Amino acid sequence: MMIQFAKDMADFAASSGKRHVVVISSLDFRQWQNIDMSSGLQIQYLSSANTDGTDNECETLGWKRLKEYDPTQRGWKYLSTVAEGNSVEEDSMPSEHELGEEDYYPSLPFAALFSCFKAKGLQVTCLLCYCSEGDNIPEAFHLAEAASRLLGLGLNNVRGNDGGGWVIPISWKSLYGPPPDMSLF
Repeated sequence: MMIQFAKDMADFAASSGKRHVVVISSLDFRQWQNIDMSSGLQIQYLSSANTDGTDNECETLGWKRLKEYDPTQRGWKYLSTVAEGNSVEEDSMPSEHELGEEDYYPSLPFAALFSCFKAKGLQVTCLLCYCSEGDNIPEAFHLAEAASRLLGLGLNNVRGNDGGGWVIPISWKSLYGPPPDMSLF
């Protein structure tokens, strides 16, 4: 189902004349192998600029390519094959209980979007940030700032609704959204 959604999004982006798509996504903090918080939150990326997922512009911005991306690994090959519209044998991808660690990242929604946008010939950059459970507002701002830097938007105020900033969802007014309507109880 996720692959069909990703294909539909890629079709829409291509048909509406988009040339560069930026996908922002969180990653499960429990999957992070080499934790180095000395420089704060870190952006990982994946780009269609080169076949190995690297992008000089992203590297210049100080980001590291998602090291778990391996276009020769079965999960990434499967996504690429399906995104390109080729038929895939049913047993080419393991069942859910047979998935290994190497299959984790290709199973995520950003991977399907990446593969489908790339198959349509669009430039695609995925900006990724590891997040733990709970309040992820700081990570959301960090990703918004990264997207702004990548696209050269020059937004000085991504943290507020004041003129020119990103619109912050009203649900962020309190930690996990507004308190419940007490009249329900």
